[in-house]
Amino acid sequence: MRALFLSLVVTAVLLAGCGSSSSKSTKSNGEESKPATRVLADAKAAATNASSAHVSGSIRSDGTPITLDLSTARGKGAKGSMSTSGLTFDLVRIGDTLYIRGSDEFLKHFAGAAVAQLLHDKWLKASATSGRLKSLAPLTSLGALFSGVSARHGKLVNDGKSTYKGADVVVVRDTSDNSKLYVAATGKPYPVAIVGGKKGESGTITFDDWNKSVSLSAPDGAIDISQFGG
Repeated sequence: MRALFLSLVVTAVLLAGCGSSSSKSTKSNGEESKPATRVLADAKAAATNASSAHVSGSIRSDGTPITLDLSTARGKGAKGSMSTSGLTFDLVRIGDTLYIRGSDEFLKHFAGAAVAQLLHDKWLKASATSGRLKSLAPLTSLGALFSGVSARHGKLVNDGKSTYKGADVVVVRDTSDNSKLYVAATGKPYPVAIVGGKKGESGTITFDDWNKSVSLSAPDGAIDISQFGG
């Protein structure tokens, strides 16, 4: 689970509700009896194959607060907002293009007062696969997020059934830092939340609105930041 927090930390260098599934089944999906690594794999598969999801939450990275609120659509992109240390920006990703619109405070911090006035309420666009905004891309893809979660963690244990904000879940705990992945205990084993982490990198990320329709459109009049040169 630490990998998810580390992904958010990378974003900070450049610059959160209860999870639910589309299934109404109340029958146990059997995840509570599986090895922890299998539960994680099942959650990753469910998330990766979902057509869409809502991801939200907040963490602290070395004392720096980071929040995100994104709706993602598999193979299409994402939209929502993020902030770090109170500096907020809206975000839209469509294919390989990323659009951001920063608050006045955000623009002043990174570009100065004169540029902030020039770019007030304007959208900027850049590549999502290369360049200065590339580090934002993993946050707009559930597949990328859970590939990171699966790749780096300590010893995992299955702590069995529990509830998280009223939802029936199976708890997978990382013994290296006691962070927990809550996975739906009924229907498809969608991730519900990731909670905890190491000191200075702890927080909560929640997942909901699985397979709900997400409408994406490119903002009008976006300015290509490549024209600014260096």
